[in-house]
Amino acid sequence: MLENRILELIENEDKRNPLTDSDIARLVNTTREYITQFRTEKNINNSRQRKESILYSDIKKIVIEDKDISDRQLCKKLSLLGYDISRYSVTQIKKNIIAEIFQQNLDGVERVAENLPESSTEVKYLVNENIQEISDQAIVDTINQENKEKNNCLRKIIGYHGSLKNAISQAEAAVLYPPHGLHTLLLGPSGVGKSFFAEAMFNFAINSSNFEKNAPFILFNCADYVDNPQLLLSQLFGYSKGSFTGANTDKVGLVEKANNGILFLDEVHRLPSEGQEILFYLLDKGKYRRLGETENSRTANVMIIAATTEDPKSSLLLTFRRRIPMIIELPSINNRPINEKYVLVKSFFSQESARVGKEITVRYEVIRSLLLYNCPGNIGQLRSDIQVACARGFCNSLSNNSNEVVINIKNLPKHVPLGILSVEDRELVSEEIFNEDLVASPNDVVTQKSKDDRYMLPDGIYSNIEEKYYKLEKQGLSKDEINKILWSKVESNLSKFAKNIEANIFFPKEELKNIIDEKILNVVEKVTNIAKQYIENIQENFYYCVAMHLNSTFDRLKQGRIIKNPESDYIKKEYYNEYRIAKILTKEINKSLDIELPEDEIGFIAMYLKTFSEVDKNVRRVAVIVLSHGHVACGMADVANKLLGTNLAIGIEMSLDESPQILLERTIEAVKKVHEGKGCLLLVDMGSLVTFGEIITKETGIPTMVIGRVDTVMVLEAVRRSLIENSNLYEISKALDGDKAYVGKVQGVKNYIKTIITVCITGEGTALKIKKYLEDVLGSLNKNLNIIPIGIMNRKNAQDEIIKITRENNIAAIVGTIDPELDNIPFISFQDILKESGKSRLKDLLGIEKSINPLINVIDEEFIQIRDNVSVKSDLIDEMCNMLITKERVKENFTISVYKREMMGGTLFEGTFGIPHGFSEFVEKSSLVIFKLNNPILWDYNCKVDVVIMLALKESDGKIVKQLFDTLSRSEVADRIRHANSAKEISDILLKM
Repeated sequence: MLENRILELIENEDKRNPLTDSDIARLVNTTREYITQFRTEKNINNSRQRKESILYSDIKKIVIEDKDISDRQLCKKLSLLGYDISRYSVTQIKKNIIAEIFQQNLDGVERVAENLPESSTEVKYLVNENIQEISDQAIVDTINQENKEKNNCLRKIIGYHGSLKNAISQAEAAVLYPPHGLHTLLLGPSGVGKSFFAEAMFNFAINSSNFEKNAPFILFNCADYVDNPQLLLSQLFGYSKGSFTGANTDKVGLVEKANNGILFLDEVHRLPSEGQEILFYLLDKGKYRRLGETENSRTANVMIIAATTEDPKSSLLLTFRRRIPMIIELPSINNRPINEKYVLVKSFFSQESARVGKEITVRYEVIRSLLLYNCPGNIGQLRSDIQVACARGFCNSLSNNSNEVVINIKNLPKHVPLGILSVEDRELVSEEIFNEDLVASPNDVVTQKSKDDRYMLPDGIYSNIEEKYYKLEKQGLSKDEINKILWSKVESNLSKFAKNIEANIFFPKEELKNIIDEKILNVVEKVTNIAKQYIENIQENFYYCVAMHLNSTFDRLKQGRIIKNPESDYIKKEYYNEYRIAKILTKEINKSLDIELPEDEIGFIAMYLKTFSEVDKNVRRVAVIVLSHGHVACGMADVANKLLGTNLAIGIEMSLDESPQILLERTIEAVKKVHEGKGCLLLVDMGSLVTFGEIITKETGIPTMVIGRVDTVMVLEAVRRSLIENSNLYEISKALDGDKAYVGKVQGVKNYIKTIITVCITGEGTALKIKKYLEDVLGSLNKNLNIIPIGIMNRKNAQDEIIKITRENNIAAIVGTIDPELDNIPFISFQDILKESGKSRLKDLLGIEKSINPLINVIDEEFIQIRDNVSVKSDLIDEMCNMLITKERVKENFTISVYKREMMGGTLFEGTFGIPHGFSEFVEKSSLVIFKLNNPILWDYNCKVDVVIMLALKESDGKIVKQLFDTLSRSEVADRIRHANSAKEISDILLKM
């Protein structure tokens, strides 16, 4: 039973280094949230609390034995006992223990003095005098401590004496550490107050000796720059004049602005690996360069506070994590004591009372519901729910002409009162809280709010409500009518606010300047405003789509390339009004950009007007699926969906130890789910996945096309084109600026039988002869083949003709006397087809003859070793990488890319093989390095391996990857490799299976 297994793990854990909730979740194959909930229900302390009890006892024993022991020696002794703990934490505990021992001794002296006989007056006087001196010093220390706490913003945070005590102690230590603080990572789910905590650390810092009073505090949200390291560079470090197009002046970066202060990196897990590497040098050396500078090295004295909702081991590079020594975990609101929740609730109502300028009375059942409901968004969600209730209560106070705002249970958002049904938790709330209303006054002390608080409703919310109320009242409407009209508008605003909290996606128009020319953005802004004059309900997404479309159109016009709109006549007829408006917009575009847009472009703009003015229109679209290794795909799909106001794109992420077969099955299910009748476009981040399209189409009958490269801009472009009515799969794939070598062959299912096209420049007669020859060569094998002969006059005509054929046929190869030079379809010359090698290649492409094992190209006995002297995973990786670098199979950067892949997730295959691998861009020649280990080593968590295969492959090595995984998935392979005694034996096993 799962619960018994969890209890058993906790009971048998290393008490000095107990298992975290994440550790337990991995061991029992469940979620961290489940473990946390289970532990809370069973009243089991978290790992830190379980560790502290035994740690305190061990330190106390050591200190009693040697009261003069130094902190360094104490840390060393604890390390020998098996602890992994910072010296600061040890020092703090040691101080508490010494204080406790001192107090015990002092109490003993007092008892001795009290029990001395009256005849010992002199001795008694001396003892009491010493006690008085000690007491006087204690009073002075207490006063100093009180003054210190008075200016300490950290100790004003609710929970300082309770759930946040340890976190605040860590924060103080990080700020006070000489010479300029320790870089800090804040952990915790969304809404726990990480931004607020970071600002409190800053306010504490400017009152400390380590920071000046005017020290800056700069906030940088990494989510704004996900998958855009170039923009990240310019924002963080600035740039020099002329470093790129549009850099007309020097720009100061945020690092420079934060010099001698604190730089807060919110949502640091959203930084791509490149961004983390960029910051690593600053963390490590305190030096940086502006973008465009090659020689001038700048220095910055910056303390970095980073925040993340993710597990840092899986979302941050090891090199980056090592440079952040202080890690502070903030608890979720459901893990905080009920008395702290009550203080938070009271504080938030006080803030709203001050904002509305009226006394707020909160009924006791409202308080009870807020204390008992499950609050998924933590403190931020609690605050926003209270604000919604106050906004509703304020509306009611206006209709009652009351100076008091009363919050009843009906004013709460619907999900909150359900908490009152949580009977098992009622005992946690005192009768006093249950049975008394809360009265919040504008004069109450209001706690500090964060400068960048996305959970705070706009300050003008109440004045807007009041203004609208009196305006409607002057129109003679009744109170009920006013409330109905007013609240529907307020609720709409609150709904948008709630969605903003949930999405937390920020993609301002300003950032488009890094993708699109600024002068184009300016004209698009103009035409969007013009469009809104004609079409009232046009969506904001119209701006983004037209901007991206016009940017590519502008580039095409400069190159003399014009794209025809095949639906132009249909648009003029069916979208008469939109076409008329599009002509007006086109005149503005031509005038502003000094160009002449072709008539077909008017049709495209009309299509956008139609698409983004009918929100709920039920139109079939091409679905976009993003596949990636590691945590990338979902982020790119989410950005595209949020930006373009759709749900067309979905992301599927593959862990490095997941077999391609499982990923294929997940992709097939996704294709079936999202297919709307117009096919699916797969954007993949590795060449080994490009074969998925053909397999999926054969399995499901759903048309698919694959592009073997993906980034956020490409996903945006794919979704944008898919939103255009009457767009189709083939045109979208053809238009994307991907690597044409990886565009899959499957366009449809009208004729899935594999097809060969025979071509000849002298006419169709020769093409027919080539067809007849192929039929004779293939014999009975050609029964399931389709051979189409075409005669063409030139290469351009050939390309056009073949593209038409591909729309209804699955083209396996082209055979003929002229190469049409289509990258996505293999060509075999007629001269080669006369040779055995040409015939074999054709049969291989058709899948009707067993091909040579592709592993033969990458398995080299020189790279196969049997070892018994490797015991650490990192040493093994370094050695394997060095072998490849020495033999010039990979570049120097390959090693760090291997570690980056390791950080994305485990690299186990079938629970048996370690398969570390790096980025294909650093591979010079595809190779495999294979180590058979006589002594297994720890690979991932409790998993040991004795066979490690390092993959150094290029993106075009899809067949190699598939063959390798097919081979390794056979149960007997692992056993045979373990019993092999030489590199040749291992090579033969892999090549002859």
